[in-house]
Amino acid sequence: MDANGKGGRRPNVLGVHSIDHFALEVPDLEEARRFYALFGLDVRDKDGTVELYTKGNPHRWAILSQGNGPKRLRYLSFGVFDDEMDAFRARLDAQGVRYIDAPAGAESNGLWFEGFDGLPVNVRVADKSTPDEKSQFGFTSAAPGTSGAVPNSKAPKVYPRRLSHFALFASDVPAAISYYEKTLGLRLSDKSGPAVAFLHGVHGSDHHLLALVMSDRRGMHHNSWDVGSVVEVGLGGATMERAGYGPGWGLGQHVLGANYFYYVRDPWGSYSEYSADMDFIPHDVDWPAGDHPPEDSMFLWGPNPQPEFIQNFEPAPGTETAA
Repeated sequence: MDANGKGGRRPNVLGVHSIDHFALEVPDLEEARRFYALFGLDVRDKDGTVELYTKGNPHRWAILSQGNGPKRLRYLSFGVFDDEMDAFRARLDAQGVRYIDAPAGAESNGLWFEGFDGLPVNVRVADKSTPDEKSQFGFTSAAPGTSGAVPNSKAPKVYPRRLSHFALFASDVPAAISYYEKTLGLRLSDKSGPAVAFLHGVHGSDHHLLALVMSDRRGMHHNSWDVGSVVEVGLGGATMERAGYGPGWGLGQHVLGANYFYYVRDPWGSYSEYSADMDFIPHDVDWPAGDHPPEDSMFLWGPNPQPEFIQNFEPAPGTETAA
């Protein structure tokens, strides 16, 4: 694929192609380093921050910085093709966004504006990090007369392949859907009333690139990482829970997106998800978005989530403690 994304691009349609990276402020950078390294990410130190990569992939998926209070989502950065920046500026001008300076320590390239619920949002020229086809998914079964047992002492480490999606708390999910459609060109995949919504990229992405979860304020609900099998989903989750990161939620299978999941609770009350075999929406497919009842919107099978699963532990902007 070339720099303009040919081979995975919907022609004559303006829209972000990827989440380039997300940025968090955490109360303990060393704890963040331990958590994400055990999760299977490539954790690198840079200029007093921690950057998250996946094994063998040159893309930087996240930047974590040291804060003085609770964990906070600092901003989201989205990637666009290099011939789209002028068109994106015109679109944002037409939507009347308020342009802002880059947050302290963040790279200033691209366009920065105040997004929904006041979240800083960045649009920048970047390589397309979303896939152009559905991720490979495998299942290995032992042949008759042979053992498929894997001793715990020899269990392989799970290494996520890429960021699948990001789930964002929003104070008004229907309004946030409209906002991200109009500013970023995302498209609705599916939703469940005013409680949750899933949006995909027009140039080909997983069923959801961005998820929206109802709350009274912004924040990160979870970051989700693609792996290659149900075994990796379950093994990754079990490894993290045995290390004390819990209670999580899984193993299970979602309805919307159809992916297998295990949510690992991080040290700050939010989650990192192992995800496998999510539905993929190619750039040349018009997905029939639906509005689903609650019982058809969360999970097909698996354990019930903890009561606090959808609780937003981030403080409201301008406050020091979470409600």
